[in-house]
Amino acid sequence: MAASDARDTELKDDGRVIAWLESLLGGQVVSWERQPRWRPMWFVDIDRGGATERVVVRGERSDTSLIFPLEHEMLFQRLLDEHGIPVPHVHGWCDEPRSYAMAAVPGRPDFADTTTEQRRVVVDEYLQALARMHQLPVEPFKAAGVISGTSPNDSAMIGVRRFEQHYRSSKVRPDPLMEFVLGWLRRHPLPASDREAPIVWDSGQFHHADGHLVALVDVEIGHIGDPMMDLAAWRMRDTVIPYGEFTTLYDRYAELTSRPVDLAAIQWHHLFFTLTNQLSFHNPLARPTLDTDYMTYAQWVSETNLHAVETLAEYLGIDLEPVEIPEPVSSPVSTPHQHLSRSLRSISVEDPYVTYQIRIAFRLARHLERADQIGAAVTEADREDLARLTGHAPKNWDECETALENFVLADEGRHDAELVVLFHRRWQRYKALMGPAGSAMAAHHTMQPFGRWLG
Repeated sequence: MAASDARDTELKDDGRVIAWLESLLGGQVVSWERQPRWRPMWFVDIDRGGATERVVVRGERSDTSLIFPLEHEMLFQRLLDEHGIPVPHVHGWCDEPRSYAMAAVPGRPDFADTTTEQRRVVVDEYLQALARMHQLPVEPFKAAGVISGTSPNDSAMIGVRRFEQHYRSSKVRPDPLMEFVLGWLRRHPLPASDREAPIVWDSGQFHHADGHLVALVDVEIGHIGDPMMDLAAWRMRDTVIPYGEFTTLYDRYAELTSRPVDLAAIQWHHLFFTLTNQLSFHNPLARPTLDTDYMTYAQWVSETNLHAVETLAEYLGIDLEPVEIPEPVSSPVSTPHQHLSRSLRSISVEDPYVTYQIRIAFRLARHLERADQIGAAVTEADREDLARLTGHAPKNWDECETALENFVLADEGRHDAELVVLFHRRWQRYKALMGPAGSAMAAHHTMQPFGRWLG
């Protein structure tokens, strides 16, 4: 699809959404804006008999499929609302474009300009909401069609299987780190349990205002699963939205539910969840479309893949060392690269869609500029690491990826420690390629360690 065709489709979708909302809610749209991003969302003000209401319409990703259908996301959110869990109220479903509408909720998703005490109160209220959700009966959710397993143990793995199935069905090139960690998780299975509850899984997402929790948001991958999954997933988000010490938060959750937390299960679920960005975006990064926000996805996986390696290193008791990043060198295209980055940064337009596309191009240009400076040295260092482990490294990058994946698949755990170190070195270098040294794109944020719970 050409860029102009994509823009025409967006404009048609805008009109359809406005007309549908006016029919659904019996009002008149007075203002609206479409959020330019990897997943379409509309923010709409609609007059319903003299009172103006704010509505959010949430659509589907265009460059990769969702792990759970969009209808399922809406169903799960509606059921949580009906059972007293604070989530945005669902208004209804739109067939074209595929989307659903919900009430907008006030507040903010982070703790900027928030005191430590205010944060403590909000996070505690969030834990209370999680605890109430986890104590809801699962039968009404299952009867309504919420995805679950055939048993509590199966429910704890059904989301894991869906992510891996998505990855397997869309895989188009070697992905040695994913094969390594997925293989490790298969060799070290999740401990059995009788736990089963409605879960949001991608936890830590909520709005708060005036010092109190307003609502849980973004239940895209909610389903019936192991409640420990909700205690695990937000450990990564804590690197950018600090929630507090997880030892304290887990103790508080245990107090609220009158059940001890299963730290072994939390650790297993946490390790798997570090893989979910790469499992989701393997294909768009290998075969991007015009809709793909390439550098957003690349930055996400550069961060969370390092989290995966760091988590496994902590579990195995491996001390990781920082890798030496090559010094930048000039090339015949250094000046054109710099000129392209500066030119894209200088463009200012009023159209939000065009502004967003320019931002995508600017970040990609800076990545390519950085790759021109250090990319050859990074690739050679990766080859040297591979040769030290396997005794041979092909000349071409894609052949090296194939060789490393084949080694991982055949190894069956014999070189786990060596592979953890190798992958840590590789992904530190990849992170350095995200943008200029010192830039936000190239920065890595480490997670809170599990510490005392590891033997």
